[in-house]
This record gives sequence, C-alpha cells and structure tokens, in this order.
Amino acid sequence: MDLGIKGKWALVCGASKGLGYGCAISLAQEGVNLVINARSEQPLREAAARIGGETGVTVVAVACDITTPSGQKESLAAAPQIDILVNNAGGPPPGDFRNFTREMWLAALEANMLTPIELIKATVDKMIERRFGRIVNITSSSVKAPIDVLGLSNGARSGLTGFVAGVARKTVGHNVTINNLLPGAFDTDRIRATLAGQAKAQGVDVEQIVKSRLAGIPAGRLGDPYEFGQACAYLCSAQAAYVTGQNFLIDGGAYPGTY
Repeated sequence: MDLGIKGKWALVCGASKGLGYGCAISLAQEGVNLVINARSEQPLREAAARIGGETGVTVVAVACDITTPSGQKESLAAAPQIDILVNNAGGPPPGDFRNFTREMWLAALEANMLTPIELIKATVDKMIERRFGRIVNITSSSVKAPIDVLGLSNGARSGLTGFVAGVARKTVGHNVTINNLLPGAFDTDRIRATLAGQAKAQGVDVEQIVKSRLAGIPAGRLGDPYEFGQACAYLCSAQAAYVTGQNFLIDGGAYPGTY
C-alpha cells in the first residue's frame, strides 16, 4: 500500500538505533526524507548512511542533545520543513521512588514530556498551514499499565499523554494528527541492558531472566524494532488522517486487560 507520504520531511528523534531507527527506516522506505538525531555522532552518521544507501532518500544527521534549546533549534533547521515529527527519548532509570531526587524528576520531565511538547509547539502551526502533519510520540506500555520500578517514566510519559489528549482534538480538523505508540518489550540495547542488570542484581544467569520475561509475553518473543517502525509509518500516512489522540499499545499481548 502506498502511504501517500513520498517526498515529505520527517524529524525522527533518537534514531541511531532501536525503536527510533525502526521508525526512521520505515518512513524512508515510503520515500520520506529524514532529519535524524541522537547524542552519539558516529553511530548516528552510520545509521544515516545506511538508511540513505538502502532507500535513496535524503538523510541529514544532527548529533545533539534534543532536550536542549540549541539541539532542538539545530534539528528543526536541518529540514526545509517538518511534515512528520517522531518524538523519542530513552527512558529514565528505574528504582524506588524514595530514592528519586528532585533533579532526577526534572531530568525525566525534560526528556520525556517537556521536550516533545516543545517540538510539537515548534512544528504544529506550520503543519496546520500546509494542511498536513503527523506527530507520533514514542512513550511506553507503562502509560497503560504502570510498572512500579519505573516511577519516573510512569509520571513523565503520562503527563505527555494527558497533554496530547487535549491538543490532538484541536489539530485534526486541519489534517494534523497526534498519536502515541506504547512499546512493550522490544529487542533493543536498552532492554538487553535492563535484563542484564536484573540478572546481576538477583545473582542469576541472564538467560533465566530472559526466559522469565518472555513467559509473560503471549507472543513468546521480544518485539522487532522494524515492526514497531511499520506501525509508526502507518500513523504518519495519508490514510491515517482519521486517527488522532490514540495510544497504540504494541506489546505482544502482555497487557491482560480488555480495554
């Protein structure tokens, strides 16, 4: 299916690897030109070269801290216009809420709530003028089913979700949609590091932790970042103009609820 977005420009955050990369390559396969950012320059440039080489689209790599005003300005200026915005940032560290400092809370809010809001604010009015815009926020399954050790993530990402719920209803009449993708356990460096950390803390082999984690996923496996990216590409498509303010949970069936 032709998604109707060939020639558009997208800004994809945190796109050097993992879920951000899955979104970037999926959009590029639909003919979307990209600005991708991440903090580490070499992996980012390698990702840009790989995506551009495989798809033929223009890929601009901007190595920066997207949570800073300068990083946001540089990333936004790297494209002639932003038709598609994919907000993505690594999650804050796990732990007992009693040990979270004010500085840790502010960092979590900056990365996982305030930065996406700033980027939405910077791009949405131009999208409205052009009568096309797609904004996708990568949040977490913890928005749907809070995880006790991820209090920082639960709070910051839920704040963004509440913000989006209101704004998305105001923009959709102009063909500008805003939706959230909620990943469960995907095969990324982050989940591998998390599982290794759990194994170390419990004094067991990492394979035992992985087996336990997979037992709670009806699909019986970790998700593939590429299949996550394909869902993102659909939400950015011309065909998704009637979808806004939604929270799409992609977790292999791990969430047990009906709603």
